[in-house]
Amino acid sequence: MSSGARDLLVYNPQKGRLETIEVAFTAENTTWFEDSWKGEDVASITDVDGCLLIQPNSLDRPVLVYNLTRADIGHDRKKARKVMQEHV
Repeated sequence: MSSGARDLLVYNPQKGRLETIEVAFTAENTTWFEDSWKGEDVASITDVDGCLLIQPNSLDRPVLVYNLTRADIGHDRKKARKVMQEHV
């Protein structure tokens, strides 16, 4: 495992299952939404090897969406929430 990275159990809708991936959350690859307190809010979005990792503010697993980045959705929480809902 690389420095600062950790294993994270995520839902991969493309494979239809949970899987463990290695993720390093940094200021360069992650947008945090500090004012998220509702369970359906998105807490953060992270670029991971050409994919977008969407972390809900609830206890639900993060969702890994292929071929999508933070830039593709304009670092927008509402767009991330819509993408997450479309994939779960």
